Amino acid sequence: MTQKPRIAITTGDPAGIGPEVCLQLLNQPSLLELCTPIFLGDAALLKRVSAECQLPFCENILPVDAWEDSFHQINEPAILDFGLLEADKVVAGQVAAECGLASYRYIEKAIELANCGQVAAVTTGPINKESLQAAGIKYPGHTEIFADQTNTPNYCMMQTCDQLSCTFVTTHVGYAEVQDLISTQRILEVLRLSHQAMLRIRGEEPTLIVCGLNPHAGENGLFGNREEENFIIPAIEQARAEGMTIVGPLPPDTAFLPARRTKNHCTVCMYHDQGHIPLKALAFDLAVNVTLGLPIIRTSVDHGTAYDIARTGGASPSSLIEAVKLAVRLSCES
Repeated sequence: MTQKPRIAITTGDPAGIGPEVCLQLLNQPSLLELCTPIFLGDAALLKRVSAECQLPFCENILPVDAWEDSFHQINEPAILDFGLLEADKVVAGQVAAECGLASYRYIEKAIELANCGQVAAVTTGPINKESLQAAGIKYPGHTEIFADQTNTPNYCMMQTCDQLSCTFVTTHVGYAEVQDLISTQRILEVLRLSHQAMLRIRGEEPTLIVCGLNPHAGENGLFGNREEENFIIPAIEQARAEGMTIVGPLPPDTAFLPARRTKNHCTVCMYHDQGHIPLKALAFDLAVNVTLGLPIIRTSVDHGTAYDIARTGGASPSSLIEAVKLAVRLSCES
């Protein structure tokens, strides 16, 4: 009998909804038939959350400093316990340096486990960037952590669901910075990663749509600083020369119309909200975040820590479920 793939699942920021949506996976027998989830977090905190939200608790607890002794034998859900927090002092919905540091430690270990082949893939729960910064962790988000700690120079974020997939030339930066980060080489890099990802996920030669940066895709230079002519169009031309099917650059306000969504596989966006807004409007509970270009598989929920509903029992695990399913699928294909 083939062993189910082990998926490392980081429980995210301890003050957010990450711990509770992770525990909800234990109520998903169909998911547990696909994989063995290994939750990376603090067992005491997870036990407290299970009591507050009336969720099942996983009693298979392995101390993080002794994981090597028996990790290879794990074939049932387990908690890799870091013991970093005093559970009764973690305040739900509150930014805290200790929570930011803990969530970062979970990520570090998950990357280590994936790098050494102890898990087939990593799925991450939501983190809080303010808490990360308060802990002195200067990364802007998961994507950059994974890229740095796997020594990956060429990478990008992808958000995907059945209705729409988007990749991003820039992500966690302010709007004023976007135009300085766009280059023909960077756009071409994202086009190549998008093409490879869609071949793998969709199983057929994809059509990629490319958004312009400016309103009306620049209107032939009337808007912006001719980013379309100087950077985007040259990247598209090079990608076509490499055999890719590309449409664009299109005005961002028409790139996501229903008729276009049925004819393309992935939309390449120039900045974060250009793709996140339509995707989350269409499928907030079902979309998955994937980091393309890594030597390991990493998927994630597409939502944040939702401090306003943490520990209320109202958080949906749908995005996490989809993220784990995609992680399993990609790991089985690799």
